[in-house]
Amino acid sequence: MPGVVRRVGVLVHADKPGALPLTARLVAWLQARAVEVAVLPEVGAALGGGVSVCLLPEMASQCGLVMVLGGDGTLLGAARRTAPYAPALLGVNLGRLGFLTELEQAELFAELPGILSGRFEIDERAMLAAVVRGGASEAQTYLALNDVVVAKGPFSRLMRLCVRSGGREVAAYPGDGVILSTPTGSTAYALSAGGPILHPQVHGILITPICPHSFYARPTVVGAGERLRVEVSSVAGPHGPVDVALTVDAQEGRSLRPGEWVDVSAAPQRARLVRRPGWNFYEVLRGKLADGGVRGGG
Repeated sequence: MPGVVRRVGVLVHADKPGALPLTARLVAWLQARAVEVAVLPEVGAALGGGVSVCLLPEMASQCGLVMVLGGDGTLLGAARRTAPYAPALLGVNLGRLGFLTELEQAELFAELPGILSGRFEIDERAMLAAVVRGGASEAQTYLALNDVVVAKGPFSRLMRLCVRSGGREVAAYPGDGVILSTPTGSTAYALSAGGPILHPQVHGILITPICPHSFYARPTVVGAGERLRVEVSSVAGPHGPVDVALTVDAQEGRSLRPGEWVDVSAAPQRARLVRRPGWNFYEVLRGKLADGGVRGGG
């Protein structure tokens, strides 16, 4: 297990109800126990001072633990932004579901002493790198913890997709799009689109078609070492050319122009999530599925 934690970074979704008061209480609690705390400058200003501030790269590289107060979306964003520095991320759920997060708000202060003393494990999760190529501008790279989605806009007909690996066709079909996800993301959008649930430690990339216009298009798991390419054949819709967009973890992305494609492969970075001893994926899965949906990822 890791050692005693002496410096903690705190990332917070400040727009969530009660988030800033909780952050102020957490900072005071940590400082009273001689734990150095750092927050981003805008959070420090909102708290009115009394806490160290730093930029995200410094926080992620110098803190033994980064606490993420929010929900699954907040944790997904934190994982992508801090990935180059590989910090340990402790997710605290302030939202509805909290499939990826480790602690609920109500248990935070009861569980923190054990975590700060080093009684926790690191759950490493695979990430994907998506690179947009083929346009006039330089290649653009995105990281994803859950998924990379190539899908049509709201006012267009079916588009034709082709997924290749090493130049060879993996799947081709007309449809609304395709989801390429990590095992973590198998319980997010891919699950809603009919894909299987993968254990987080499965070494593979899940390809899930979105509303394919074919009886034979089915979700497919390929090896984690595959280098995939998603190509879109443009067709004209009733409102002009098809609008095609790339989205990453349902949080960022861009439109794809004609002639562009997306290369997707396993990223060298991995998300490092804090888990209490005895954490079990299947227990979490059963509990969250019973709550009525796992769109946050698992």
